[in-house]
Amino acid sequence: MKAAEHHEGTMQESIDLHSWTTMSIQRSVDLIQTRLQGGLAFLGTVGSTSPFVGLFGTVWGIYHALTAIGIAGNASIDKVAGPVGESLIMTAIGLGTAVPAVLGYNLLVRRNKGAMDLVRNFAADLQSILMGGYRHGSDPQNTIAVRPDNSPTTTTIDNRVA
Repeated sequence: MKAAEHHEGTMQESIDLHSWTTMSIQRSVDLIQTRLQGGLAFLGTVGSTSPFVGLFGTVWGIYHALTAIGIAGNASIDKVAGPVGESLIMTAIGLGTAVPAVLGYNLLVRRNKGAMDLVRNFAADLQSILMGGYRHGSDPQNTIAVRPDNSPTTTTIDNRVA
């Protein structure tokens, strides 16, 4: 609305009102999309790398367990099971971190897609109202008229004056 109000002076000679408002609306839509995507990259990175960090911890723990067993010279099941079991805790932590991160990432991406669809529809309606005085896809007979000077207007709904 501010862009439509400030389309004056030499601006009218360079860029027509339709292009001017389209650029302003698109800039706002892009800003909203950028703000909605904030933090998603970090969440996706956590979800994709956590299992590997857990696996690395498991391998490291098993290596140290086998080294300790080799030094002690005793390879009975009770001596192997404890250290190997402790090292598997890292895998569980990695998966326990990755699964909620991936689920959260997918939920936010789906929510953001729906929100951006609403924003784009609103932007198209706003552009239609600014240019023609009616909503995109609506019947011009059942519209709310918009005047650039924000003066009161007459609304017609079902051919009745409100």
